[in-house]
This record gives sequence, C-alpha cells and structure tokens, in this order.
Amino acid sequence: MQPRLKSLLPRSLFGRAALILVLPVIVVQLIVSIAFIQRHFEGVTRQMTGGVIIEIKYLLNAVAAAPDLAQAQQVAQQLGLGLSLFVAVPVAEIPAADSRALLDYSGRAMTLTLRKDLPGVLAVDLTSNSNVVQIYVDSAQGPMRITLNRGRVSASNPHQLLVWMVFTSALMTFIAYIFLRNQLTPITRLAQAAEAFGKGQTLPYHPRGAIEVRAAGNAFLNMRARIERQIESRTLLLSGVSHDLRTPLTRLKLGLSFLPEDEETRALQQDVVDMERLVDEFLAFVRGDALEEPEAVDPTALVQRAVENAVRLGQAVVLGEITAPHTVQLRPQAVMRALENLIGNAVRYGKRAEVSLTSTDRMLRFIVEDDGPGIPKDRRDEAVEPFKRLDAARDPNKGGGVGLGLSIAADIARNHGGALRLGESERLGGLRAELSIAR
Repeated sequence: MQPRLKSLLPRSLFGRAALILVLPVIVVQLIVSIAFIQRHFEGVTRQMTGGVIIEIKYLLNAVAAAPDLAQAQQVAQQLGLGLSLFVAVPVAEIPAADSRALLDYSGRAMTLTLRKDLPGVLAVDLTSNSNVVQIYVDSAQGPMRITLNRGRVSASNPHQLLVWMVFTSALMTFIAYIFLRNQLTPITRLAQAAEAFGKGQTLPYHPRGAIEVRAAGNAFLNMRARIERQIESRTLLLSGVSHDLRTPLTRLKLGLSFLPEDEETRALQQDVVDMERLVDEFLAFVRGDALEEPEAVDPTALVQRAVENAVRLGQAVVLGEITAPHTVQLRPQAVMRALENLIGNAVRYGKRAEVSLTSTDRMLRFIVEDDGPGIPKDRRDEAVEPFKRLDAARDPNKGGGVGLGLSIAADIARNHGGALRLGESERLGGLRAELSIAR
C-alpha cells in the first residue's frame, strides 16, 4: 500500500511543495464547510421553522374554534394575511409523501422539525415551487394547505459564505504559488547548472533565493571552480609531460635510424615504437576530453564514420540498428576515441563486431557487440579499472596494451553524464559494451 501511495505523490520539489500548501487549505475548507452546513443549514433552519410552527398552531386553533366551514375559511384568510400565510381549506388533492431536492439540506431539517413538533402534518412539498413551502396539515375542517415563503424557514443566500471562502482560498493559494515559485526557481537553476556540469557543460549561474539556497549555490560555484582549475592544471602538466617524453623517444628513433640494419637494431626500433604507443595510450587516458568543448553533433554520422574507419583497417565491423536524434551536445573527438577503443577491443578478441545506436528521452547509447569469449560477470567491474589484468581469454593487456581502452571509454562516458556498462551479447554471444551519454 505504501509504494502505491508514493507513486501517486509528485516527484518534483515544486509539486510536493504545492501539495503541502494546497492540501491543508482543502482540508480546512472541508472542515469549515461541514461545520457551516451543520450549523447554518440545520440549526438555523430548525429555529426558523420552530417560529413558523407556533404561528401555524395558532392558526389551527382559531380554525378549530370556528362554528362552521365558512367561518373557518374567513378566520383562516384573515389570520393568514396577518401572518403572511396563504391558507386553503379544505383541499382535495394531497401529496402522497414529502418531496424535496436531493441536496436540499435545509429542506430536510425543516421537514423533520415539522414532523416532530407540528401534529397532523400530512405532507410537505418543496419541489412544486422552489420559492415557497407548501405544508399539508389535518385540521378540524378537513385537510388544510398552508403556503409560505421559503425564506421564512431557510436562511437567505446561505451559499455566499462558501463562495467567499472558496474565492479567498483560491486567491491566497495563487499568491502563495507565486512566492513558492520564486523560492524554488533558484533551486531548479542550481540543479540545472549541476546537471550540465556533470555532462561537461558550463552554464552561467548566480546564487539567488533564500540564505540556505545561496549558500548551496556558492558552494557549487566554488566546487566547480576548483574542478576547472584542477583540469586546467592537469592539462598544462600533461602538455609538458608529453613534450618531455616524446623528445627522448624521437632522439632514440633518430639515433637508431643511423645504425646498420640488423636484427638487433630492428628489435630496438620495435621497442621504441611500443614505448610511443604506451605513452600515447597513457596520455589519452589521463587527458580524457579536457581539451575539447561540447558541440552539436550528429551521432549517426559519428557511428558511421567509426565503422568506416574500422573497415578501412580491415576489421570485420558492421553497422547495426540506428535510432537516434539528429543532433546531440557532446565532445565528438572524445566519443570517437571511446568508440574506436571499444571497436578495437571487440575485434581483438572476436572475429566480428557490430555497432548500434539507440536513444531515449534522457540517454544516448552506443552499443558495440562481438562474438569473442566475453568477460565473466563477476569481473566486468574489474575490467573497466585501469591497469587491471584479467585471464588470458579476455586480457585487456593482450596485444601489447596497458589495459586502458575500457578505462578511457568509461572516463569519457562519465564526463558526458553517462556510464560504460558491460554485459553479454544475446545476438553474437560475446561481450556487449554499452556507452551511455546523457542528452
């Protein structure tokens, strides 16, 4: 029962705050309305009906004292004129039962009071004419019909209080809604700025609102500034490291090129090539996508280009299902690097690979599947970590690498507000790597 109740509640902060604001108002209105109806429609109606019953009893006594019917009719007309009662005696047609509208609460209270305190009541008609009350009562001269104005036994315009109460509540709710929106808007903007920063984007944000919201906003700005400074410092450091590492490798290659061509020289040259590849892979992992700004890119064209590049290299890669929007904000070079790593990992351990692209309202998913041995479920998290060595079947270091291909892809996905998930391919039977990017 509790999960069902939670599913009916609003999920946004604004919706919950509005519910907290509106629900008490509605409850108060219901309580006041019930108390008002009970007091006004029943209590006041009984008191007013009691006064009319006294006049009717006096009229019945006078009619009973008349010696004949003609005298009784004359007395009834004279007293009725003074008491604002229209009397007809005798009457031939009498309703079989009381009649009133379904929601006529005051009519119900009036009918019960007449039945209780006025002897001889035959019927009470409240539907023939909504402005009058027709009371049929037994008298000494036969059945009598007494007609009186409805306002004498019911309060006039009893709905006005309810109308004013509803109107005032609606007005105050609207005013409270404006103030509530002004208080929640800064929180929404803070959430948007934080979400954009998680996707690698920087939105302009200025703290506003209450003191607590301003404090949270200033803390976010300080955190964002520290992260940006750290990324900038890391980028500058990597530029220097890249230069310092490549310079001696270039000198080694140049020196080896002047040596005689023999087996030992070729082995040394291969070692230099391996060192360059290891340095490039390590720098790509550390650098990530810090040097690239997000831009509007067609993800379909990006996937097609990655597959075409793999085919040119002689790799057995095919294009799978493509369902994606025309443009998405992302870092194209970083995503291309992640796709190339996933495709290279797929064709290294399998004979063929398939690349697909799907999307939802919030996520863009690049899927690379192969027919290789796959990775055990209990070791998939370990495979994404850098420099982790698996068994010989699916060792990320196989082929001379340092085990950073999946780590680079996972880091790029996180910088785009997504994640890298490894699973089992149902169609090909090997590894299924899903690179998710927030839209």
